[in-house]
Amino acid sequence: MTEAVFAETIAKDQRVEPRDWMPDGYRKTMIRQIAQHAHSEIIGMQPEGEWITRAPSLRRKAILLAKVQDEAGHGLYLYSAAETLGADRGDLTRRLIEGRQKYSSIFNYPTLSFADVGVIGWLVDGAAICNQVPLCRSSFGPYARAMIRICKEESFHQRQGYELLMTMMGGTQAQRDMVQDAVNRWWWPSLMMFGPPDDQSPNSAQSMAWKIKRHTNDELRQRYVDMSVPQAEALGVTLPDPDLSWNDERGHWDFGAIDWSELQRVISGDGPCNALRIENRRRADSDGAWVREAAAAHAARHQEVAAP
Repeated sequence: MTEAVFAETIAKDQRVEPRDWMPDGYRKTMIRQIAQHAHSEIIGMQPEGEWITRAPSLRRKAILLAKVQDEAGHGLYLYSAAETLGADRGDLTRRLIEGRQKYSSIFNYPTLSFADVGVIGWLVDGAAICNQVPLCRSSFGPYARAMIRICKEESFHQRQGYELLMTMMGGTQAQRDMVQDAVNRWWWPSLMMFGPPDDQSPNSAQSMAWKIKRHTNDELRQRYVDMSVPQAEALGVTLPDPDLSWNDERGHWDFGAIDWSELQRVISGDGPCNALRIENRRRADSDGAWVREAAAAHAARHQEVAAP
């Protein structure tokens, strides 16, 4: 495959596969994006994982445990996709731990109550779905195929979160207040999940040209707001934005200004839980070293036995 064939593949909306020729910039962009996505899935186990032992019932515990397990699986799919590009999973983990690669800023916020588990399912997974469903048509084959299963499971997670919130909103006033408080804290960070505005996004134009992305950050953010407002009304909560209003001319919901300095602060490592999330990941990597070594030794021994 040559540069011309690569360009034709992109123009025809076909898939680029790992053994195909691709520009170095495309390969680096895909590794960066897939690694950041994989890191987000693994780090994203922590905020809700903190509530597994404190879930209010066996049913809620089982639901939460299954969800966190799903997130681990998503990370494994994505690390595998990155490996098809020549990346090393261990190296990607080291880059994360050393602060040389990022993960979604949303996971640097604390889960203060069990209502946060529901709001993460509704708002955070809802934002992920808006962002990730178009990636099922990404130009890189392994990434697009991994996204199909991931999006199906994320959609289920969103429904689980919304069902939990509906249950709580039908409960006591204290439970309803708990849900509203969680919505107040997670709404604006969830809008930031789509990245900076289009005129401040350094990678969007090239990713769109390579058809890695199918929609701009602002397009996806607007789609998310339009989806979330009627869901909030059905749930009976108020989204914490006094500027939220329907625009007949645009056919969309207008929303208030986002504090982008907050996003930059959290991305830069100064969020409420940045240090804790990385320390937990570092400790897990260290504690699991013997398992990886044992697995590698077992595989090597198996190959020796199987050799003629």
